[in-house]
Amino acid sequence: MTNDDAIHDPGGGLDRLALIMARLRDPETGCPWDIAQDFRSIAPYTIEEAYEVADAIERQAWDELAGELGDLLLQVVYHARMAEEAGHFALPDVVRAISDKMVARHPHVFGDDSRDKSAEQQSADWEAIKAAERAGQAQAGTLDGVAAGLPALLRAVKLQKRAARVGFDWPSTDEVIDKIVEEARELTQARDRLTQAEIEEEFGDLLFVMANLARHLKIDPEAALRGTNAKFTRRFKMIEAELAKRGKRPEDSDLAEMDALWDAAKAAEKAAR
Repeated sequence: MTNDDAIHDPGGGLDRLALIMARLRDPETGCPWDIAQDFRSIAPYTIEEAYEVADAIERQAWDELAGELGDLLLQVVYHARMAEEAGHFALPDVVRAISDKMVARHPHVFGDDSRDKSAEQQSADWEAIKAAERAGQAQAGTLDGVAAGLPALLRAVKLQKRAARVGFDWPSTDEVIDKIVEEARELTQARDRLTQAEIEEEFGDLLFVMANLARHLKIDPEAALRGTNAKFTRRFKMIEAELAKRGKRPEDSDLAEMDALWDAAKAAEKAAR
């Protein structure tokens, strides 16, 4: 089978996708836009596609999920193709690396370790294996290896988890909540007497402690905020719909009217549960 035949073969699987990407990046016959891209320019799309996967899952849009996962897979193939062109590695190296990692990190499945462990113990084992891997990579610091490009809330939680493993953590949520009150007070004071940069710093401190509270409560702050964003969107659309019945738009209304409609939307949602 020629490459052209393989590209048009619906059953070609991952090899077909790799051939498609190679053709798109071909300097002579490929797509000018794809040829012009590099790791840095593609990275934002990779992040965006991951969030679109999460969004489809959040909405339980199972008919969309396969397509969104395909978009994310394309990002992996794209980066692997650029790496191959630069002589760094190729797609088989990516597949081998993650396969080796999964086997090494699951000795209770692929090795001789017992499966008779709690989920918490298995998580602890996972972290111990990761720590040993970091040590082998000369990542001696507790916080080494936490990617700087992660979403800020997610990175905050990961940094705090790392610090907690060596004992740098509050013993309960009570101390975390006290710290939230303290940081909120400092932010309120900063609002009136500090520069914008200093206010931003105080706001960051408050968000960091809020992420810590989420960790203590075993809440994913990104997921929690996505849920609240969805709730806000849903209720505001209800406000707009009710205003439309009155022949009005939000800009024709005022805060008191919209706030009353918000309360009505909130009550309607609770009654429907």
